[in-house]
Amino acid sequence: MAARPVSRMLRRVLRSSVRSCSSGAPVTQHHRGEPSQTAAEELSARRHFLREHAAPFSAFLTDSFGRQHSYLRISLTEKCNLRCQYCMPEEGVPLTPKADLLTTEEILTLAQLFVKEGVDKIRLTGGEPLIRPDVVDIVAQLHRLEGLRTIGITTNGINLARLLPQLQKAGLSAINISLDTLVPAKFEFIVRRKGFHKVMEGIHKAIDLGYSPVKVNCVVMRGLNEDELLNFVALTEGLPLDVRFIEYMPFDGNKWNFKKMVSYKEMLDTLRQQWPELEKLPEEESSTAKAFKIPGFRGQFSFITSMSEHFCGTCNRLRITADGNLKVCLFGNSEVSLRDHLRAGASEEELLQIIGAAVGRKKRQHAGMFSIAQMKNRPMILIELLLMLQDSPPAIPSISSQDPFRVQGIRHRVSFSNQMETLWKGCRGPGTPLLAQRWLGSSPPQRHCSSCQDSDTNPKCLSAVSQTPATPSGPLPTSDQLTHVDAEGRAAMVDVGGKPDTERVAVASAVVLLGPVAFKLVQKNQLKKGDALVVAQLAGVQAAKQTSQLIPLCHHVALSHVQVQLELDSTHHAVGIQASCRARGPTGVEMEALTAAAVAALTLYDMCKAVSRDIVVGEIKLISKTGGQRGDFHRT
Repeated sequence: MAARPVSRMLRRVLRSSVRSCSSGAPVTQHHRGEPSQTAAEELSARRHFLREHAAPFSAFLTDSFGRQHSYLRISLTEKCNLRCQYCMPEEGVPLTPKADLLTTEEILTLAQLFVKEGVDKIRLTGGEPLIRPDVVDIVAQLHRLEGLRTIGITTNGINLARLLPQLQKAGLSAINISLDTLVPAKFEFIVRRKGFHKVMEGIHKAIDLGYSPVKVNCVVMRGLNEDELLNFVALTEGLPLDVRFIEYMPFDGNKWNFKKMVSYKEMLDTLRQQWPELEKLPEEESSTAKAFKIPGFRGQFSFITSMSEHFCGTCNRLRITADGNLKVCLFGNSEVSLRDHLRAGASEEELLQIIGAAVGRKKRQHAGMFSIAQMKNRPMILIELLLMLQDSPPAIPSISSQDPFRVQGIRHRVSFSNQMETLWKGCRGPGTPLLAQRWLGSSPPQRHCSSCQDSDTNPKCLSAVSQTPATPSGPLPTSDQLTHVDAEGRAAMVDVGGKPDTERVAVASAVVLLGPVAFKLVQKNQLKKGDALVVAQLAGVQAAKQTSQLIPLCHHVALSHVQVQLELDSTHHAVGIQASCRARGPTGVEMEALTAAAVAALTLYDMCKAVSRDIVVGEIKLISKTGGQRGDFHRT
């Protein structure tokens, strides 16, 4: 009995199978075979008409501070085919029983009610919305709602390439794709699943179908991917992308830590050093993003500053969770069940009263990052996959897809380099679908793991028995006093404020003697823990960036490049490690290079210790350094 009012409301919403507009807005039925530009022109004309004939905004969707909520985000499912570290706990989350989730009828009924009251943007989220079997039909039904201008979707991109042509025909006009790294192996580390090449294919498909800009969401986490900011922005030079850097946000179970958060201003400073000419774009009304563009670049980049500089004052968003709860604030833990009232037979007027009361209780702003971290709130996966992102404009199919980016990888040479020109190349052709095979292909007997994909770079393996003396090259004045000790013998940090900025480069090495059993397993990539070389390499890169937090009196250095290489030495059953760091500043990067080499070696020990405890880590040493007042050093 409870379902009858819902069905009656749904029939009123979907009474006609042909799109119509009783307000007189010009609407043309799109027929298969017509040029896709007709659909874009139709949507543009309809939007213009609706702007000119807009009705007064609903009091039910206006809060006590005068904010009008015209943007609704609907979660289609709690399930996801990835396990992103910032989104859900590693052990997963308890899912709501299927009977307690919103049905398709209920989703469309609520959507119609909100659109009738003034919502003109709906974004479908999850979990991962594209794993819901009827997602294309839901988009098509939403497209028929009079007054709805934009239908968007936020996706991890795994299923996007396969479904996007159908979704576009159904009426999807905006896409946000989540991608937190441009390094395939790091992608697997962050999301705990494979699928990097599928996300790339989805981004290409969106560009090919004319979506412009294609929005790419990147959650920035210190020690994990903040070193890729320049690489992401470099992609906007030739591609219609809007790369959106999102401050790491606290949610239940994601082990949020303030130290992991990279603020908007810190990210902007890093980018401004590379591109001082970057320009700030005008902010759109109710925008959550601070947008910037580099002159001459085709795309742009933005920052979602929900932690460091909240945008609560212009918030126009409401959210409906997959189990039918209305959330008026992403960071609030107050929810009201619309599902229960629907199933109890509530009338449209009663539902509006419930919605209006919830909106009316919305606070002026959220509690701030530190208070939010202590609040009990849903894990991100149970609210949405990624939130608070600006909608994309409708697709314009005439966009050119020249010079699309493609990713190439070889199983035994893994890139963690900042040099994106070696990662993103225009290699469009019939071989593209085989990217996964090229990346995951079997390794040759002699494995090599390098953070630089320069095919001409193949340094010789570091000998496990090398005992070469250190020889200075060029002037290297020494001091008869320790610089980190003051006149009274207490520890002190050196003041480098008066030193000039110079280009600093340092190379360090280490050797791990594995023994024959562990060496064989590493060589064949048969350790139960996984790929020891890749994990050790990633650990080395991360360690270089964290040196100032590990070594008390080290200055923080903004590294411009980190490279970690590992090579197998079958003669000595050893792994040679070489780490290089580069930065421009008043202090050197020797400690960063040494830390990278040492931590990579320790990680290799950790990966192999279950097989053998007779592993020796040694020969951690500086190979060379350049830059600075004390001159260069080269070990010969």
